[in-house]
Amino acid sequence: MLTTEIPSQEHAGLDQYPVADLVATLIGDQFNAVVAARQAGAAIVAVVEAAVPRIAAGGRLIYVGAGTSGRLGVLDGVELHPTFSWPHERALSLLAGGKGAMFLAVEGAEDDAGQGAADLAALGPGRNDVVLLLAASGATPYVLGALEAARDSGALTVGIANNPGAPLVTRAGLGITLDTGAEVISGSTRLKAGTSQKIVLNTISSAIMVRLHKVYGNLMVDMKPSNSKLVRRAVALTMHATGADEARARAALEQCGFHVKVAIVALLRQLPVPQAQALLDRSAGSVRAALLLQQ
Repeated sequence: MLTTEIPSQEHAGLDQYPVADLVATLIGDQFNAVVAARQAGAAIVAVVEAAVPRIAAGGRLIYVGAGTSGRLGVLDGVELHPTFSWPHERALSLLAGGKGAMFLAVEGAEDDAGQGAADLAALGPGRNDVVLLLAASGATPYVLGALEAARDSGALTVGIANNPGAPLVTRAGLGITLDTGAEVISGSTRLKAGTSQKIVLNTISSAIMVRLHKVYGNLMVDMKPSNSKLVRRAVALTMHATGADEARARAALEQCGFHVKVAIVALLRQLPVPQAQALLDRSAGSVRAALLLQQ
């Protein structure tokens, strides 16, 4: 029996717990998700190191999953654009049952391996693409079908599962096992199994973006200021990075379309915006490198 499906012996009387104990138990069990992610640290490092050169060469991040796992993939991909200005067309997601399954469970869709393969093939994957395949069980047919199609294309395949020895992990080019064990509510992998998957997806995609120079220090300097809150954040980030007052920071941002990287280089190097942009272009988008380049 899959470890994620085994009834927890520790909380057999869960339905009789007082509310305070019930809440404490549900929250407390989530810490095991962090432990599982930490234990998979070396495997996560291997994924980031293999993915970065492919993504830098123009590859795409492609997420594949069903149910909770699939929705977590959609979430990670969608958030890359506002956080790092990552192009929508380079963060794609496949969810068993289609887009509607994001809002309404389509449980039977996960059993169709052929559809998984067809959906993945329809994206025209290439050798520089990185396909992140998620399934708590590690044996979901839709995801395994997509895995085979991705492997045939030469793309980097990454299998992420919560059961040791799962086919998804062993058949993928790189595998990550998140051994979260039995759930407090038997078989409900939307709990700590899902939490561990979100931790890993956040870690992989964020680490890739850091390596692609979308972060300066620990500042998200390649964000997309698409609303008032994010405009204020762009101003604050520019002020923090340069020591400029709000008026100077906002003026620099207005001259470069609120591109925080450009504003930082322009202010710190005391250059017009076009010259600051040229330095960034020469340094592959690295603020740190641009600050050291000769004009």
